[in-house]
Amino acid sequence: MPPSPSLQALTSGAIVSPFTQLRRLLAGIEPGHVRPIELTIGEPREAMPDFIAAKLSEATALYGKYPPIRGSDELRAAIAGWHGRRYGIAGGVDPGREILVLNGSREGLYLACVPAVGRKPVVSWKNGGQPAILMCNPYYSAYIAGAIGVGAEPVFLNATAATGFLPDLDELARDEGLLARTCALFVCSPANPQGVVASRGYILKALSLARAHDFMLFLDECYSEIYTGVAPVGGLEVAAATPSRFNNIVTFNSLSKRSNLPGLRSGFCAGDARFLESYAEIRNMCAPTVPGPVQHASAAAWADDRHVETSRAAYREKFAIVDAVLAGRLGYQRPAGGFCLWLDMSQFGGGSDAAVTLWKRAGVKVIPGCFLAQTGRDETNPGADYVRVALVQDPATIREALERTISVLR
Repeated sequence: MPPSPSLQALTSGAIVSPFTQLRRLLAGIEPGHVRPIELTIGEPREAMPDFIAAKLSEATALYGKYPPIRGSDELRAAIAGWHGRRYGIAGGVDPGREILVLNGSREGLYLACVPAVGRKPVVSWKNGGQPAILMCNPYYSAYIAGAIGVGAEPVFLNATAATGFLPDLDELARDEGLLARTCALFVCSPANPQGVVASRGYILKALSLARAHDFMLFLDECYSEIYTGVAPVGGLEVAAATPSRFNNIVTFNSLSKRSNLPGLRSGFCAGDARFLESYAEIRNMCAPTVPGPVQHASAAAWADDRHVETSRAAYREKFAIVDAVLAGRLGYQRPAGGFCLWLDMSQFGGGSDAAVTLWKRAGVKVIPGCFLAQTGRDETNPGADYVRVALVQDPATIREALERTISVLR
């Protein structure tokens, strides 16, 4: 088994962001087209809600006050209302105790590792080494940074085609030693980059493990509103139907993907009230706050669903193009959620070689899957054969990029 990454791995540059790795991979290589096309960064480019600027403007007086660290009553009520409309959660979500506003979900995911480790008695791992934080692999960079930052062992649970592109919970359940020192499990649904959605049964199984071994289940649901078919099930939706409701589960979401507002830096987490109480106190000491005008505008965004459906329609148009151009190629199947493609490049030397080829010969920039993952417990990198493609450009540009891709990868 590969050694566990440490804080030194972050500070020494042994572990760097996927985009830094890509920049190094393509350094000195000229694009093979006069019009390069960028498909790496998952930055939505659909229209943001037209009322956001006005909402920010009407609340400028709030810049003269310290923002409430837990979030304004207005914003938390709007988020609770969205949960009710979106998931129909029995008993609702208590805006006073079960919702915590974040300065974007990335900050929240990272810092949540502090109370996750702190809440578990040291005796739980004294005889078994470090506390452990488990994560789907491929993973979001905040997960590994959070684990390393609190001195926990990041454990990578490979999510492959064989496991339905989600971690194998049955395999995990057999590892009692690991579960005994586990403090948190990160799962992303819809998954980034594979686009699969965790089923109700899968979430319930993960939650049952969390409760049986007293760790936190962190569900990253930032792509929950981007889908072209059935709306993905939510973690709190599943948990609310259990006798223990939200014990041991916290979900994370933001306006970045849902409302095309990545620059607003506005998100939230919701769920286990006891965990959120301690988490709020930690954030009150050291975390960034969301500015008052941003909170006011965010409340309006969460209260409005029309602009979200407009975005979904735009993504449906994009995926229709992908369906037509990539039918039967590169292992493509339309994902259940999100706006990324996870394309199989095993016949073309793997993801890294394919990324270089596409840039050098077609001027299409994609990110190798191995840069989004680490070597897992089985000593393989589950992203090695893949590239991720982010469908954030306009439909015509996406069509051109895909046509260039298949013209090169024959």
